[in-house]
Amino acid sequence: MASAGVIDDYVTTLGRTLRGPRRVRRDLVTEARDSLADSAESYLSEGLDPVEAERLAVAEFGAVAEIAPGYQEELAAHQGRRTAAVVFVTVPLMTLMWSGIWMVFPEDASVAAQVKPAWFSPLARFLDVFQFGMGVLAALALIVLAGRLRRIARPELVTRAMGILLWIQVPAIGAISLALTLGGSAGRAGFDDYPPGVAASVLSYLVLGWLLCAATRCLIVSRGVPARKATILR
Repeated sequence: MASAGVIDDYVTTLGRTLRGPRRVRRDLVTEARDSLADSAESYLSEGLDPVEAERLAVAEFGAVAEIAPGYQEELAAHQGRRTAAVVFVTVPLMTLMWSGIWMVFPEDASVAAQVKPAWFSPLARFLDVFQFGMGVLAALALIVLAGRLRRIARPELVTRAMGILLWIQVPAIGAISLALTLGGSAGRAGFDDYPPGVAASVLSYLVLGWLLCAATRCLIVSRGVPARKATILR
């Protein structure tokens, strides 16, 4: 095997340049290292010394600034797919979960109907539609970013758009949910210590917090990816 000095320097620089999911980034860098090592071995078999073989392999592979955008596109697409999949599953499920809880929560329906403000029911229905709409958008993003079937030239734009939308949608869901909680609290005495409700509240906060983190990752991984004439699909 050829020595790894020049190749090591190259893949280290490449790894530090890329942003995105750690496992996928590691796999891409490992793939680059293996390709470089194979190329260097080919030059070694032609009688070149190890250092020169590695230098030629790196030169043939391309400068980091030239090949990094292709890898960064793949990282952005992967982050977008991961986030879209979680949104597609969790947001509609949260809607169904809360609908089920309110159906079984032991409260006096006649009293609850009297104390709830007029805007309560329309806003609750809007929230349900809004959340299911998020699920539909996530499904479309999954289709657009779907692995080997992907044909979009710049997947990072979809990932970035998803990050921006989530930073709008998640706080909106939180604000609407808080308004509904405060608006209907008078007719829901005992909900604060109702075990299913407490569990659902904790789970909802965890999911919303994760979605904000995922939205931030989408923005970070898709930031500054330059347009290219051809997209490297791996």
